[in-house]
Amino acid sequence: MNQLHLADDLLERIHARETRYAEQAYLFVLASIEYVQTRLPVRRHVSGQELAVAVKDYARKQFGLLAPAVLDHWGLSGTLDIGRIVYTLVDVGMLITRPEDRLEDFDRVFEFESAFNEWTYVWEGVPGTGGGASRREVT
Repeated sequence: MNQLHLADDLLERIHARETRYAEQAYLFVLASIEYVQTRLPVRRHVSGQELAVAVKDYARKQFGLLAPAVLDHWGLSGTLDIGRIVYTLVDVGMLITRPEDRLEDFDRVFEFESAFNEWTYVWEGVPGTGGGASRREVT
């Protein structure tokens, strides 16, 4: 994900509508949509609640114990921020919604302050070094 960037004209359109979030936050939400889709038996519309949980789960997978700090650095401090990003992406034509979808669907799906404290992270070791031997649970 580090090498991905939004096209300059698209980023300008996004920032014309919303300036609170880093470019990486938009990319991460898009990646989280793909993350949840790959776990479904069939691709389908994903609800706001499902996407919020997917962002949390994908952040845990990608960033481990640093997940809350990374998301905060990008401007994400609550699930409503995920919804604002989604609706900005809708406004610029990158995503679509259903008539019943609302920004409020993302509000308070979980509390960011506690969501990343209540889980077990399994460290798989350094890639390419047979990390299984170094596996360790952190709670």
